[in-house]
Amino acid sequence: MSELADKIKDIIEGSDVALFMKGTPEFVMCGNSDRALSALRAAGASVTAVDVLPDPQIRQELSQLSGWPTIPQVFVKGELVGGADITEELAASGELERLLREKLGDGFGEQREEKTIPLAQV
Repeated sequence: MSELADKIKDIIEGSDVALFMKGTPEFVMCGNSDRALSALRAAGASVTAVDVLPDPQIRQELSQLSGWPTIPQVFVKGELVGGADITEELAASGELERLLREKLGDGFGEQREEKTIPLAQV
């Protein structure tokens, strides 16, 4: 496994909610990334975001690790949830909040925060 793949795996496994997206939460560069981020925010999730745009290798390594070809990709406690459509559908049905509560505990949304990891510079 490459050093980059190891770093991606560490983020996925070490974050409560990891969002691999185009852009950052402050400057979203893709409608689908914005939809996934909005669904996570509405559910009260603290999000660790990674911008895949600075280095095409990030996207390639991520897709090899996850088996999911498109961006965004949402992970909760190391488990792939899916992309924008699935995340939105789960949010609309209340399943996203239930999943977050199940994986992260009842107080998961009390101190919601967002951070961006600049993976291309790590």
